[in-house]
Amino acid sequence: MKKFLLLLLFTFPLFQDFCNGQQLVYRAKNPAFGGETFNYQWMLSSAQAQDTTVDPAQQQKSQLGNTRNPLADFSESLNRQILSRLSRELVVRQFGEEELAEGTYQLGDYQIEIGNEGAGININIVDVQTGATTVVDVPFF
Repeated sequence: MKKFLLLLLFTFPLFQDFCNGQQLVYRAKNPAFGGETFNYQWMLSSAQAQDTTVDPAQQQKSQLGNTRNPLADFSESLNRQILSRLSRELVVRQFGEEELAEGTYQLGDYQIEIGNEGAGININIVDVQTGATTVVDVPFF
């Protein structure tokens, strides 16, 4: 046993050259912390796949999968169509032969005021429910 310990004690310094360590290098994987930018999409999809929290509004879905009121959807669709039609008429009349008639119009949830100024046509669109205002100025050419 003593011979083995002596042999081990003398041979240990010889093997010390073979037992080299290396520096530990930290490399971030997350692009937000300086990692590779190509990891972003993979990390985002991985995080979304692991996300188990559910929005309370999504939990109250009906069996058909919609939470909206069909009457509200119809009203919103109607408002979009009215504004789309107004924009088409505005372009046709502004660049065509006819002029857009001045006045105040109540269309769905919107109050539209059309005025003819010296520089062009001024249109104010006011959302009656929220009070939001949009102003469109179309100059004459």
